[in-house]
Amino acid sequence: MNDRISDFRLTPEELATFEEQGFIGPIKVYEPEEMERRWNQIRRAIPDRSRAIYPEDALGAVTNLSNYDRHLDIDLLSEHIMQRAIVERVASILGPDLLCWRTEFFPKYQGDEGTDWHQAATFAHSSGRPQIRWPAENDAPAFGGTITAWTAFTHSTKESGCLQLMPGTHRVMNYDESLGMSYNPDTINKREKDSVRRGFFGYDYRELQKDPDWRPDESKAFSLVMQPGECVIFWSTLMHGSLPHTGGPKDYRMGFATRYVPTQVEVYPDLGDVSEYGGTIPLDDYASVLVSGKDEYGINKLTDRNRRGQPFTPWDFRESFSS
Repeated sequence: MNDRISDFRLTPEELATFEEQGFIGPIKVYEPEEMERRWNQIRRAIPDRSRAIYPEDALGAVTNLSNYDRHLDIDLLSEHIMQRAIVERVASILGPDLLCWRTEFFPKYQGDEGTDWHQAATFAHSSGRPQIRWPAENDAPAFGGTITAWTAFTHSTKESGCLQLMPGTHRVMNYDESLGMSYNPDTINKREKDSVRRGFFGYDYRELQKDPDWRPDESKAFSLVMQPGECVIFWSTLMHGSLPHTGGPKDYRMGFATRYVPTQVEVYPDLGDVSEYGGTIPLDDYASVLVSGKDEYGINKLTDRNRRGQPFTPWDFRESFSS
């Protein structure tokens, strides 16, 4: 068995499980006490957007865009995207040359609806324009996607709206992201789907179904309860969603998603801004982060430090992966 202190590579058995199921986890990244300490520091830093790359006046009145890419201005989040326990496992799947191209907070508070069952290949589902583009090569996935590392910054329970996954559903896309969805924030917390309150932050993901009569097979789903500091790694093309928050006001859930692609994947191809969730963010100050290996393609704008000057030093797994 590998020494997990110094080597977080997935074993052949773990890789086979990931290939079959589309996810692996939960994995302990931080002890619960350390995660609580880190989260307390991070949440105090969140209101200060003086170094954030997206201007506050671009975010819209009701939007998820304010939750994007705070790893570029909050030091502890900059550390988190480089966390070896995550990056080396992702490199086991995608190869040693990796970019982090997006991070997002996913909060859930008392009374919040669950998240629609969904899959994401190009991330065009909200904006209508592809946000990542894989090269047309034989080793590229059939329809793209990203590896998401979703870390529980707080307790994630059924009552607080934990993630739900459908193992083995990552190989077939049930949605056409090019169809586009209509945004209506007035529908948030107002819809029930199969007797469960679900939505997609002002959208209805059912609008993207290739077959309007198709319904997700919820018999395949399970609820992923996680402790603070635990992480699940999954293909974005895996059918996933979340439960509604039915707990108390102190039992809010905070997840943080870090998204990785190989360096040959084009990020925000031909885009100067992103319009979704009722706002528009300019990409002038945006850059991806090389978290592992080297960038031999030069197709993406990269930054080697965050907006406060903290450097991003990529891991080098090439030699260990070739041995």
